[in-house]
Amino acid sequence: MSISLESELIGMQIISEVVATTLKAMREHASPGMSTKELDDFGGQILQDLGARSAPRLTYGFPGWTCISVNNEVAHGIPSANKMLQEGDLINIDVSAELNGFWSDNGGSFVLGADVHKHQKLVDTSKRILQRAISQIRGGVRIADIGRLIEKEAKRSGYRVIRNLTGHGIGRGLHETPHEIANYYDPYNRERFRKNSVVAVETFISTASTIANTEADGWTLTGDRGGFVAQHEHTIVITDGAPIILTEMNGIWN
Repeated sequence: MSISLESELIGMQIISEVVATTLKAMREHASPGMSTKELDDFGGQILQDLGARSAPRLTYGFPGWTCISVNNEVAHGIPSANKMLQEGDLINIDVSAELNGFWSDNGGSFVLGADVHKHQKLVDTSKRILQRAISQIRGGVRIADIGRLIEKEAKRSGYRVIRNLTGHGIGRGLHETPHEIANYYDPYNRERFRKNSVVAVETFISTASTIANTEADGWTLTGDRGGFVAQHEHTIVITDGAPIILTEMNGIWN
């Protein structure tokens, strides 16, 4: 969406605070021995208490309040009572929701407890790249140039990017124009970021895979070449200068 009224900015700030608060609380609540369904129900209760509706459930009929992906799962992991969290797991939580006609999206990967499987470097790289990418976004910048930056920084750190998962416009719906804010350079994408528009920018930094494939459950995505993926995401408002990071309070950069 393009923000033209103060009421629209306020609406986006409110729903963004909801999803950011939920993501942060879920990350802090996660512990070894807990099922992903328990963690999802915890987050779902926060959304309900704040009057928001789960975006993936509302839009796609997703079987969970939030997406929780563990270890080799890239994205869209289904919360399950049979999937138990363990020390050192690489966990990704993606929280998106709607409130009063406004939609916001954010996500983040983290290592649960001690980094026994050495995932922290991947997580830190994803965080750093997202921070650098967002710092370069302003009205008039080519979307493809941000994809080039993300891919270049990933390769410099010894990683790859997932090419078929992208950031997107957001605001009055979960997915709006621009429909693809890719993690790589697409020379055919001539689109530019527009001042006052709202977008969800996300990194998908990978140790091995470049494509995410859908598993038999119809939702869970895993990499075509295995390995692990870290994702971090913020919803932002584009300006002539530094973007307004609406979901900053989720603390994914802390």
